[in-house]
Amino acid sequence: MDNSLAGKTAIVTGAGRPDGIGYATALRLAELGADIVVTDVTVTSDLAQLVLEIEALGRRALAVAVDVTQADQITACVAQCVERFGGPDILVNNAGTTIGALPFQEIEPEHWDLSFQVNLKGPALFCRAVLPAMVRSGGGSIVNNASTGGLGAEAGFGAYTATKHGVIGLTKTIAAEYGEHGVRCNAVCPGYVATEMHDGTNQRLAGERSISIEAMKQERYTGVALRRAGTCAEIAEAIAYLASPASSYITGAAIPISGGTPVGL
Repeated sequence: MDNSLAGKTAIVTGAGRPDGIGYATALRLAELGADIVVTDVTVTSDLAQLVLEIEALGRRALAVAVDVTQADQITACVAQCVERFGGPDILVNNAGTTIGALPFQEIEPEHWDLSFQVNLKGPALFCRAVLPAMVRSGGGSIVNNASTGGLGAEAGFGAYTATKHGVIGLTKTIAAEYGEHGVRCNAVCPGYVATEMHDGTNQRLAGERSISIEAMKQERYTGVALRRAGTCAEIAEAIAYLASPASSYITGAAIPISGGTPVGL
């Protein structure tokens, strides 16, 4: 059994959706031996169920309600992590929104504001909150969810794309500033992943084109070398690798986990 994260504590944000990347990632890190703090905007029954599943793996777990746009809630979450479990040794900034995934002229100022607050400022604030503890303990690993939208651009995703490019810039900045303290910071860049959020996007695009959702999927996946969407478990495995000692010489990287999706213009 792989216990490469035994004795470590991880915070995983945006973990409240059972079909989501955060949920799958929290379980995978627990399988590898880590204690887990999971967060979402509210502690729903789904998040409470995730805690039970982590505990069933023999690990400790805590669910905390965190609005990532609120610095005081982030600070309080990290303080609870330190008090209950120690660490944090690992931070997975997964919380995000597609509120700004719109054609450019349709993006209202409030869409820009919320997209920035959740997708970029939230991860930055969480990094800022965990870094002192990681430096004191001699190191840690931060993994940011940046999306292939942070590497290129797809028409109709405006503010979402802009903020995800910012996440990669944030990742590289922290890697450059904190490497000497043993802190690594990397980004995963998922392509199409079979989640409720992805299904909603397919539905919106299909409606705009007046075609079926299946036709929309086929059209979008034609540009994917593997001709399919990924699974949350596949993304979680990549995150777990970057969180673990197996990736000890990787920092400042933005890695596509995309089935071969083209990512640039």
